[in-house]
Amino acid sequence: MIARILKWLMLLQVLAVLGLAYLAMHAWGIASPLLAVLLALAILLAVRALIVVRNFWESRRLGSPVPPEYQLGAMGAARLFFGELRATLWTSSWGMLRPRLHAADTITGQGLPVLLVHGYVCNGGYWTKLSLQLARAGIVHKAIDLEPINGDIEAFVPQVEQAITELCTRTGSDRVILVAHSMGGLVARAWLRHYGAARVARIVTIGTPHHGTALANLAAGANARQMSRIDGAPSGWLAQLAASETPETRALMTSMYSHHDNIVAPQASAQLPGARNIAFCGIGHVALASDARVLRQLLEEITIKNEVVQPPSAPHFA
Repeated sequence: MIARILKWLMLLQVLAVLGLAYLAMHAWGIASPLLAVLLALAILLAVRALIVVRNFWESRRLGSPVPPEYQLGAMGAARLFFGELRATLWTSSWGMLRPRLHAADTITGQGLPVLLVHGYVCNGGYWTKLSLQLARAGIVHKAIDLEPINGDIEAFVPQVEQAITELCTRTGSDRVILVAHSMGGLVARAWLRHYGAARVARIVTIGTPHHGTALANLAAGANARQMSRIDGAPSGWLAQLAASETPETRALMTSMYSHHDNIVAPQASAQLPGARNIAFCGIGHVALASDARVLRQLLEEITIKNEVVQPPSAPHFA
């Protein structure tokens, strides 16, 4: 569904560019068609950039303090912004329009199959770069497309269960690793609440608003309401989810997050007590699953030789 929506949005953007180019030539006195089109593209890019700027502004206004060792200078802030803009443009204008994963036929070493669970208003195309890394490592993986895009998170749970069953049947493995971005991490935790831990070795969440995000208050859908924060407190659904978990289930989880996330606000909401927490800096929300530092850490979490669950730890910063 999201791929179809994005294709329509791409068509609208193309029409907008053509319309602006026509206006530039006939109302603004630009004689060159090439210059008119370039100007129209620049206007479109500026609008997309302003959306990213707004998200950064809101997330900082509503965000948690950045520890001194993670604060950015001017160049670091510029890299953060342009990295997130690039990731957003690529994901929404190409990656999710043609969601394709890279194939891996065998599982090397002690690697387990991996199920990739995307976030809010995304699809499996979000995982293109991680998929390439997993394929190179010989790790079988599958991405799920959660629908409807604005549905209740609880309604996504049977879809995850079906995908896990298919992945286990395909590989002959009795367990999988769940890797989930943003809302997908909440979907993974909801699945764990319903089906238990027998078939999951680890759950790795990336940029997940475990305690809600204030920016979800501006979004639409039942899932957005479930991810919201009202008066600084997580939604009732999030509170119930947390209350259902034990130290043993939390010990299965790793939460990776950025102190400069532009969607999860406060950013500390991505920390999960009792789980292994790994912090990054200078990375935006969409860019998390394509950043080289995050990808390296993800592969380490996925391919870790010792499959014995580690005990809960204090937040670990990397």
